[in-house]
Amino acid sequence: MEDQNPSKALFKGAFILTIAAIIVKILSALYRIPFQNIVGDIGFYIYQQIYPFYGIAVVLATTGFPVVISKLYAEQKEEGNHEKSRLLLLISFCYLQVFGLICFLLLYFGANQIAYWMDDPHLYILIRVVSIVFLIFPIVSVLRGYFQGMGDMVPTALSQVGEQSTRVVTILFLSFLFMLKGESLYFVGGGAMVGSVTGSVISVILLFMFLWIRKEWKLVAPRKGMLQNNSQYVKQLIIALTYQGLTICLSGMLLIFIQLADALNLHSLLIASGIKSEMAKGLKGVFDRGQPFIQLGTVAATSMSLTLVPLITRERLGTKPEFLYHKIQLAIKVSIVIGVGASTGLWAIIRPANRMLFENELGSPVLGVLSFAILFTSVIITIISIMQGIGRLIFPAIIITSLLPIKYGLNLFFVPDYGIMGAAVSTVITLGIITFLLFFYLKKLVPIPVVSVRFFGVVFTAAIVMVFVLKGYLFISEFIIATLGSISRLTVAFQSLSAVCLGAMIFTFIIIRKRVFLEEELALFPLGSKLIYFLARKDRG
Repeated sequence: MEDQNPSKALFKGAFILTIAAIIVKILSALYRIPFQNIVGDIGFYIYQQIYPFYGIAVVLATTGFPVVISKLYAEQKEEGNHEKSRLLLLISFCYLQVFGLICFLLLYFGANQIAYWMDDPHLYILIRVVSIVFLIFPIVSVLRGYFQGMGDMVPTALSQVGEQSTRVVTILFLSFLFMLKGESLYFVGGGAMVGSVTGSVISVILLFMFLWIRKEWKLVAPRKGMLQNNSQYVKQLIIALTYQGLTICLSGMLLIFIQLADALNLHSLLIASGIKSEMAKGLKGVFDRGQPFIQLGTVAATSMSLTLVPLITRERLGTKPEFLYHKIQLAIKVSIVIGVGASTGLWAIIRPANRMLFENELGSPVLGVLSFAILFTSVIITIISIMQGIGRLIFPAIIITSLLPIKYGLNLFFVPDYGIMGAAVSTVITLGIITFLLFFYLKKLVPIPVVSVRFFGVVFTAAIVMVFVLKGYLFISEFIIATLGSISRLTVAFQSLSAVCLGAMIFTFIIIRKRVFLEEELALFPLGSKLIYFLARKDRG
């Protein structure tokens, strides 16, 4: 077999992981919709209270640690040092297993205390179920790191998709079955959390299958005496895992920290403001409807960011910084365009979209405010990916970690007076602060203007035009539907989806027509050759 071009191998691997990540993100957003339809708002609240703990385990097993392990393994492989590569996997597993065990013990034995902080003691059993995942993630992280270090992204991609698919099927099946049997919503929630365990187990099985089929046990199995004369290397590994692994993991917990802050104090603050417990649970469940909207809205920015790191890393290591700066500019511009378009478009059609997905229009104004989290989240994800690509790991990790106390504190300020609308406002303000801090730091790193005043003018003009058209379209379509007397979830779904298509076409047309992106930039996008035809003839090459 001929050696593959390293550059082609890099982008092929990045493409495989990007596709897997997009599938996982879409599944993660979409399954919540039928799940909420099955269990209702209170059942959704119960699940969302515990989900952030599982989300932390997923980030640990998917982003930081596998990336660092793969990088270090590839270095040892290039040097032909097989003993150190084995030692790397052994030390990484031991390190992560200790880390995972500590997390398991804190969650399992601290479940009652955490549930007490959430003002819902019935949640303790769900916390104990999800704690099991922290015992499984170390082996997943190490094996994914090993395969990625070998330059093979297929096992990682399949394990991610297999894990999420199994989890989704388990959640929906057990939820439907337990609701059919008339079990309590907390019992149903516990069944849904079992999906996190089954998904993790399937991931391990898939990764071990690749080892077994390829007969690669001998490449990863530890040997006696490996630790002798390697104490210095062991220290270096532990430092690398702690510094690089944890910083990348923390940077990947943006939405998880937002959800965790709400899980810790939103329900209790609603009760403290005089709302009865059952109503507070339902309100929190309505508020949590925003998560699928935000996740679906940021899929494009997330997928783009996954391809940024290898691209920007390659340019950083090159000799022409102007190419690096151009890619950074393009990435920021795309994230803002996508974020503004998705946020304002969703805000304009939130009522029918809410009814289409969740059967009624409860909390639509709140979800409308939350839709603007898509803009800030898209920009934050992109900037963090840029910083990781140019080797700046600590600053974004510190900023994202600070998000948790900021959001928690703003909830204390807004929720008592404004309820779940206050929680939505605190989410948007928190993300706005984080965006400003990251953008300010990025401007110090990039010695050219990142975006222009004209760029913002065109983007916001396109957004305003789109909103006016969509509001007019909804008014006319609602009048026609009411006249025909055919108001149903199906007609609302048609109204929402057609509005999405209309809004996207108008927004895209204005953005391209006003030359926000040059022809050579459009050529880099999916369907870019088609988008070029929106340019005026004089602007085409």
